[in-house]
Amino acid sequence: MNASADVGVATRHYEVSHRTTYEYSKAMTDGYTLAYLLPRPTPLQVVERAEVDVVPQPDQRAEHIDMFGNRVLQIGIHHSHESLTLLAESAVVVEPGTVTGQGPSWEDTAAAVDRLRGGDALTVRPLVGSSPYVPLDQHGAALRDLAERSFPPGRSVVEGANRLCHDIYSTFDYAGSFTDISTPLSKVLEGRRGVCQDFAHLAAGALRTLGLAARYVSGYLETVPPPGRPRLVGADASHAWCSVWVPDQGWLDFDPTNDRFPTHRHVTVAWGRDYGDVAPSRGILIGPSAKQRLTVAVDVRPTDPSPVG
Repeated sequence: MNASADVGVATRHYEVSHRTTYEYSKAMTDGYTLAYLLPRPTPLQVVERAEVDVVPQPDQRAEHIDMFGNRVLQIGIHHSHESLTLLAESAVVVEPGTVTGQGPSWEDTAAAVDRLRGGDALTVRPLVGSSPYVPLDQHGAALRDLAERSFPPGRSVVEGANRLCHDIYSTFDYAGSFTDISTPLSKVLEGRRGVCQDFAHLAAGALRTLGLAARYVSGYLETVPPPGRPRLVGADASHAWCSVWVPDQGWLDFDPTNDRFPTHRHVTVAWGRDYGDVAPSRGILIGPSAKQRLTVAVDVRPTDPSPVG
């Protein structure tokens, strides 16, 4: 298998801080924000604590669970304000992931997805078709070509996902300034470059053209400084990867940006069809025409006494 995964590593404990600040050149009179900043429990992740501090004090605040099981914070600020800061802090425990077996062929997996009914269908089938950031009607042919290189007839779904992960990693360049969230997949496909959210969208789209279910996963990735260099607080990153549904195994995560199956360094926040379902924060402002400045700082700090594996 090409994609790597850390082996022999222990459970990891993290303190995660994610600060998002919006500054406006003129005071806003009203605002409403949705935030996906609270990590969710998974089979490999325990959330010990998660909270979001909001400045200025919101006039309305509520939390709900969306259709994918993510925790969503709703904030309303109905008075004059020149900035908005969301400080999300959490403590999570992450188990190293393992890949067990190859699963059925991708053709049998696609057929199994199509046969799903009831509760399983509600959690899996919505992740098969087009979505706003992964429009199969526009890019289906190019995405199908990408998929077919990794999924020849009869290949297992796990091996195919592994090959797709490696193919995106090795044939697309990471370029932080090349795209933003409004960049269409066509530009990513033509330029053969992008960032983690682009590569997660590519992987999800390729899988869906085969009738497979694919999730876009948002979270964090702990970065490790070069030997002899100190950790820089706030220098870690929001991250995105993909997962594919495997019969009798559930969801298998893979990270095409780093050519690996997510391990103890990946902290999951939310998942959905694409970035639009799980954007860290989005909202509506009411006020005069003004410039907006956004700053984000993420810190993923291990709290284990042992060194990182």
